[in-house]
Amino acid sequence: MLLHVAFISPPSEKDVNGDTLWVWCYPSVGDELREVLLSKCCLTHDGRDFHTFVFGQFSRTWYYITTMEVQEPTALNKVTHFSVVVTAKDFNPEKYAALSRILCRMYVKHGSPVKMMEAYITVLTKGICQSDENGSFLIKDYDVRKAYLAGSVKDLVSQFGMETIILYTALMLKKRIVVHHPRIEALLEFTRVLPALVWHRKDWSILHPYIHLSDAELEDLKKCPGYIAGFVNPDVSNRTDLFDVFVNLPDSTITVSQSAKEAMAMGKLHKDIGQLIVQSAEDAEKSDSQVIKDISVKTKEILANLVALADECEDSKITLEGLKQRHFPPATENFLFHLAAAEQLLRI
Repeated sequence: MLLHVAFISPPSEKDVNGDTLWVWCYPSVGDELREVLLSKCCLTHDGRDFHTFVFGQFSRTWYYITTMEVQEPTALNKVTHFSVVVTAKDFNPEKYAALSRILCRMYVKHGSPVKMMEAYITVLTKGICQSDENGSFLIKDYDVRKAYLAGSVKDLVSQFGMETIILYTALMLKKRIVVHHPRIEALLEFTRVLPALVWHRKDWSILHPYIHLSDAELEDLKKCPGYIAGFVNPDVSNRTDLFDVFVNLPDSTITVSQSAKEAMAMGKLHKDIGQLIVQSAEDAEKSDSQVIKDISVKTKEILANLVALADECEDSKITLEGLKQRHFPPATENFLFHLAAAEQLLRI
């Protein structure tokens, strides 16, 4: 059942006069979300960029935007391009890209949202949409686990090597990671992989892969205690208020902000984890899912030790004094202290 879909809109049409129009929407959508969706739709960008599919998150709602160029002759007179927007509560780009493609083809053929609406209702009620001409869609073909594993951790490690441990540490400690790349496709591909480094949480809600430096989006982002945020605008590198870790994808560089350096201090434990990640990723016999499993096993070992420490403390909560009594190396003690805070195992 497609229970989480909020609306479908063949909204932003670009006619031969160069105007972009919000044509149709079901159900209605708030003004703020509508403005965000229009800003993501490439039809409003003066033709500079054409992206067939983008996705992102705003105000705890995922949006998936498919844009199509109209090849004449069709039922869509005077329309050169249009976008279909699907919003949902779940992260599954492949699922909504497949559904959107079918809806786009229906819109091109009939020139009316009515047939799209019929297909949408069928998917909503039966989990299936079949059409000889436009293809078929089955919800059960799109397991969320497939969406989580769609990216390549091996490619990520190949690019950053031992520095991958910085990303792992930032994610474990629920820090704010900002990623920049001028190409939206590269940004989407890279950022969606990062939550897999902390597989034990299976939490893709921290992902905000396509953010503009607008007041509404930044205000929404700042509500999240930790996140992965993608920006195409290079000016984000100057917004140190937005990140603890900054990833410059074109240059393959990772920078830790001054304010986060203490919590992110590295030691032998980090080196050991980093080596495990690199060795696993470089093993040609291992798949991406096996690499994720290797990292997850190590993570669970660390968390199990942390929980064991907490169980020995009053109220099963760790204190800095309790950690100091263990005589861990300074960097390990520091990491465990901040990890305990992230996992809500720290006594405040």
